[in-house]
Amino acid sequence: MLEISQIDAGYGKIGVLHGLSLTAAPGQVTCVMGRNGAGKTTMLRAIMGQVKTTAGTIALNGTPLNTLPAHEVPRHGIGYVPQGRRLFAELTVAQNIEIGLMTRHKGPETRDYVLSLFPRLRERLTQRASTLSGGEQQMLAIARALCLEPAVLLLDEPTEGLQPSMIALIRDTVTTLKATGVAIILVEQRVDAVLSMADQVAFVAHGTLAETLPAKGLTKSAPQFQAYVGV
Repeated sequence: MLEISQIDAGYGKIGVLHGLSLTAAPGQVTCVMGRNGAGKTTMLRAIMGQVKTTAGTIALNGTPLNTLPAHEVPRHGIGYVPQGRRLFAELTVAQNIEIGLMTRHKGPETRDYVLSLFPRLRERLTQRASTLSGGEQQMLAIARALCLEPAVLLLDEPTEGLQPSMIALIRDTVTTLKATGVAIILVEQRVDAVLSMADQVAFVAHGTLAETLPAKGLTKSAPQFQAYVGV
């Protein structure tokens, strides 16, 4: 279980997160929603050690993460797919996947499992990442993160700019991972995507957790979407 407790974080003298707390349980999808600037991406970067916390704790199954250097966090089983994917553009699909495998010393079985989730990538192993379509690049970014065999997967706006068929594939992949016990934190702005994947929805406002609700029973017309997301 990933537990974020009362964290403060920001950039230099600019505070972004203020006493934010959130829990992500194994086998559940926690969708985080909020307006631009609410602190959603900063929260993910704080989990990954890319933004230092100045108060509070982040722990995975009781092991503190926020005291670790950033390069050590993935080795504890935290996979991260940032907004914009950030692939190694000039490397091939196979090489991007190999880099993911190296992080936690995973081998061919993990590689085969990941490619079974994204068969299209198997057809493009020798192709440079920069030449893939937007949807294929998102597949590769998720595949690379899954090469860690993560206990927790962080996804930042994974459906942004994608066509419906790709969004459906990502939804199916998230459902598959959830069934294997992975805890998933999904930052997302599309209400329809959230309602199709989430177990709980966490609304973030002004750098803190404003409200957490079970996804079951929520509809697009729920007042929280207007209050915290503006849709």
